[in-house]
Amino acid sequence: MKKLVLASAISALAAGGAFAEDINIGVILGFTGPLESITPGMAAGAEMAMSEVNAGGGILSGSMINSVRADSTCIDSAAAQAGAERLITSDNVVAIMGADCSGVTRAILENVAMANGIPMISPSATSPGFTEFDSGGLFFRTSPSDARQGQVLADILVRRGITSVATTHTNNDYGLGLATAFNEAFEAAGGTVTATVPHEEAKGDYSAEVGALASAGGEALMVLGYVDGGGSMISTAWDLGAFDHFFVGDGVYGDDLLPRIGEAASGLVGTVPWAVGAAADRFVEVYTEAGVDGASSYVAESYDAAALLMLAAQAAGEATPAGIAANVLNVANAPGEEIFAGDLARAVQILAEGGEVNYQGATNVELIGFGEASGSYREFNVVDGDFATVQYH
Repeated sequence: MKKLVLASAISALAAGGAFAEDINIGVILGFTGPLESITPGMAAGAEMAMSEVNAGGGILSGSMINSVRADSTCIDSAAAQAGAERLITSDNVVAIMGADCSGVTRAILENVAMANGIPMISPSATSPGFTEFDSGGLFFRTSPSDARQGQVLADILVRRGITSVATTHTNNDYGLGLATAFNEAFEAAGGTVTATVPHEEAKGDYSAEVGALASAGGEALMVLGYVDGGGSMISTAWDLGAFDHFFVGDGVYGDDLLPRIGEAASGLVGTVPWAVGAAADRFVEVYTEAGVDGASSYVAESYDAAALLMLAAQAAGEATPAGIAANVLNVANAPGEEIFAGDLARAVQILAEGGEVNYQGATNVELIGFGEASGSYREFNVVDGDFATVQYH
């Protein structure tokens, strides 16, 4: 990186300019907590986009991008806010890629980012509450709202002939929002939700929660949470013979799930945000070449979030929080030349020459105003000990 910075600075001086300065972007994700199994991949996705831009010469005539990490923990709002405050006051970040879980993301947004005018793009904060929340134009996300995921899950159960289900959700904004969206959609389709029982993460014993769900009955158990608590709920329900059929939301999806739940995995069905088409195909080429596991949860969305922040700075002509916030929607949507993963250097050049880009990225990005994104979901089930795609919604 230092060699790239030096080369850029020498070029600027030769043209009568000044030394280009590095630009810091925060990456705040749950490096500890219930998402720690997928967080390394998410961070790698964001930093892959940064490395791609730096390899192409940076932005704004040679400024290199530095990733500065902080731990959101996913569940501890105080710790997440402290991490965000450090990013802003000590590390001088101009924008934040993150956070991940909806509760800590909302805490950072309301109590830290908005107070300091720092834009945020979350790759995975999917709570429906962000759709109508007025962030003053500072919050964006690259994953779709759980209002839509709830409907997709309900449709899947109806199509599979399930007429009654018990629901459990992790006890936070994300879990409650997704459970509410699913329950309402399933009941509107004529299904019966026999019980809705919240669960905490990292508990040693889930038998009480499973007992309450089993007493209520239902043909299947819907588990909306994370691999830790959600996986433990499935294992406990299977071991106690409470349920034989399991459905899960996106937070439970991950490589750690299958070994955690053993025989209970057979036939499990769920959803996770997933792109298809030219954007997804191109991203496979990019992450394979970079040696990153881009097929893990929210890696593509993290790549896109980081890319949008950098392109917004280039479109603004300055790497300032206000300039970035004002240009995210401009680079994310039409009009402009379509930009896919691997095309970031070309996008920077187009913007530098006064042109426009329509960033498609890794996930067919389209932002519907502040705090909302369109997107598609992959319906998967577990066959022969592995995740298999059923269809896309």
